[in-house]
Amino acid sequence: MDENSINIIVRDVKRAYRSGGTEFWALKGVSLDIPPKTLTILRGRSGSGKTTLINIIGALEEPTEGSVMYGDRDITRLGEPERDALRRSSVGFVFQSVALIPTMNAYENVEFPLRVARAARGTRVDECLRLVGLSARSKHMPQELSGGEQQRVAIARAIAHKPDIVFADEPTAELDTQTAVQVAKIFRDLVDKEEMTVVMATHDISLLDIADQVYYMEDGRIVEGDA
Repeated sequence: MDENSINIIVRDVKRAYRSGGTEFWALKGVSLDIPPKTLTILRGRSGSGKTTLINIIGALEEPTEGSVMYGDRDITRLGEPERDALRRSSVGFVFQSVALIPTMNAYENVEFPLRVARAARGTRVDECLRLVGLSARSKHMPQELSGGEQQRVAIARAIAHKPDIVFADEPTAELDTQTAVQVAKIFRDLVDKEEMTVVMATHDISLLDIADQVYYMEDGRIVEGDA
């Protein structure tokens, strides 16, 4: 399946969590469309439901109700082995916490998921590091890199397997303004030059200019945007 050439269609997605007998609805009926090869931003404060929505669209979590369609395929109905295969082949994730392996240099961190998947590596690691502007830092350990450089390595790692869709959860939250702009440009390039689909959760209003569409979330719902 070529996910990057089809729409992602989210319909009436709800997600409930239980804690000590109390039920909390993190999502209360979210619907949106994500066209292929576009950059969609989910904007909202902490607790608005952005991360939960990204996790569900990215097949990390299952909704309590609703559907997420990749074209005509409802990924919420897939079994865990199929969901895992989908994530490994077609989906990349970039999180606020970069979670680089501290004992591996930048090159090895980007290469690691390809080794685990026993995927052909060839020149792909070099291509990814060049895309994020870190070819000259490939042999540096994570602790030798700035916060912005670490996040760029995390982006290179997320795209190493050539995913069709990249999900980014608050990727600039711990970066200064200038570095955040540099990282935002990389995500824009993933769409324009690599023809990937990008979905980003952020509360950073300075990133809105890079988006093709913006949805504003509040209290588990979309309250403003292109829906």
